[in-house]
Amino acid sequence: MSEDGPTQPSLRRMRAHGVRPKRDLGQNFLVDDNILGVIARLAELREDDVALEVGGGLGVLSEHLAPRVAALHVVELDRSLEEPLREALAPWEGGDPARPRVQLHLADAMRIDLSTLDPAPTVCVSNLPYSVAAGVILRSVVDLPSVDRWVAMVQKEVGQRFAAAPGTSAYGAPSALAQLSCDVRVLRGVSRTVFAPVPNVDSVLVGLRRVRPPAPAFVRALVNAGFAHRRKALARSISLAGGGSERRDHVRTALEQVGLPLDVRAERLSGLQFVELGAALAALEGNAPAASEIRAWQEATA
Repeated sequence: MSEDGPTQPSLRRMRAHGVRPKRDLGQNFLVDDNILGVIARLAELREDDVALEVGGGLGVLSEHLAPRVAALHVVELDRSLEEPLREALAPWEGGDPARPRVQLHLADAMRIDLSTLDPAPTVCVSNLPYSVAAGVILRSVVDLPSVDRWVAMVQKEVGQRFAAAPGTSAYGAPSALAQLSCDVRVLRGVSRTVFAPVPNVDSVLVGLRRVRPPAPAFVRALVNAGFAHRRKALARSISLAGGGSERRDHVRTALEQVGLPLDVRAERLSGLQFVELGAALAALEGNAPAASEIRAWQEATA
């Protein structure tokens, strides 16, 4: 710290702009610059990348990403952070007014239409608020087919769930949905001391690398319904989401067709097994559009 105050960007901006972290938004700002280089290396950033950062905060990660990519989108919900964020991004503003090099979107990442981001992102790099981390990652996997890499700071348990294998206690809908399209790995643990305020939970950097296009909507809905009542058999859990006993019987028939036990639970199925089940179920229910979409996805990923 200098005589004029802290020199670390986050701490300096917190003081200069009177920022107080908001607990209800899960704000924990990065204050250790060493982690920035780690994140950038793990993201394997390229000069032609278009990066998407969700939860720009005080801009410390934003200003590290901006000179390393061709363009950067920063999404931030808290409008009170606009001034420090614009301060961080100012050195990289300019260029084509129609497609500026850095763009700040003051919006809810769970509501913004990601498909309208121009240029389209190719990589997502974020320190994600704990409360929305899983939702933001899963939404971007589906809505941004142009993205092929993710590196995100998330709560340790969230990262473990994304990378969990079928049949384990941590395996759930986020695991199956993410793994349908991506290879998922917990890259490394992160010390609590890189944040201010220091959180009372542990964090990890989780990495995703796209290996398949977004899964069909019918399959995604099937996964969510299957895990909605994870203590119940899969057929029962899916029927509780709608369709009653008739759908339960259809699911059981589909399970039999793909060689799975009738009383199997969702946690035993891999993402690709959910695709096989979805194909059989769509055919049984006469859902031609869903059956066609699943078949096209299977052919494209064979």
